[in-house]
Amino acid sequence: MSTKLFVGNLPYNLTDDSLNNTFAQAGSVVSAKVILDKVSGRSRGFGFVEMSTEEEAQKAISTLNGTEIDGRKIFVNEARPQTERSDRRDSY
Repeated sequence: MSTKLFVGNLPYNLTDDSLNNTFAQAGSVVSAKVILDKVSGRSRGFGFVEMSTEEEAQKAISTLNGTEIDGRKIFVNEARPQTERSDRRDSY
């Protein structure tokens, strides 16, 4: 069963392929996605990586958490399930 990881403080120029290549050092990457801003199309500075096994996910956390990519110290941990959010337009 695959395990999804949250990766924060990513450089804004990092691509999905670069993120995939970085995490491939720890094992088999199922998917890697840098989250983009809907309006500007620019990276929001975080992303998600799905590793093929729990063991590889733990290796990725221990190996890559706190390392630098393009001068930015990234943090890696297990992704939490997305919580349901209310529509922001309803709050006005």
